[in-house]
Amino acid sequence: MFVRLSAAIAALSILSSAALAQGAKPTDPQIAHIAYTAGVIDIAAAKQAIEKAGNKDVKSFAQDMVRDHEAVNKQALDLVKKLNVTPEDNDTSKALSKQATEKLAELAKLKGADYDKAYVANEVAYHKAVNGALETQLIPSASNAELKSLLQTGLKIFQGHQQHAEQVAAKLK
Repeated sequence: MFVRLSAAIAALSILSSAALAQGAKPTDPQIAHIAYTAGVIDIAAAKQAIEKAGNKDVKSFAQDMVRDHEAVNKQALDLVKKLNVTPEDNDTSKALSKQATEKLAELAKLKGADYDKAYVANEVAYHKAVNGALETQLIPSASNAELKSLLQTGLKIFQGHQQHAEQVAAKLK
């Protein structure tokens, strides 16, 4: 339970930090970088889970995360190229990356069922935080219609990920 709570608090505090928390509306290049960074983070966590997880449902979930997040990130890269926009690193994407590195190191120390439960709990918390940020901050702040549409599509996919992670977590208890 502590892992789940700490993951949720960390993810929520990061996603609401920096420019987003100061009330400054992020620019489209910043939004693109935040969204892409969030996807890269989940891909890295999923690849670790594919290697370390012992539970077949956890491994299958992780494989889904790699497939789906790589597909969405490819669409994001294609869009920024089409629009001739350079994603802009920012305090939020930097904080996300730093927290993710720490979380991966923490998860790497776990084994077996402890790893499986911690990974899935982190996925539930992470998707809740990302989905909340998409709904309340990133989508409303996006000014380009194509970027907004991609974020809305991503949100639907990631809401499904959250539900899937919650189902896997319930089986692991």
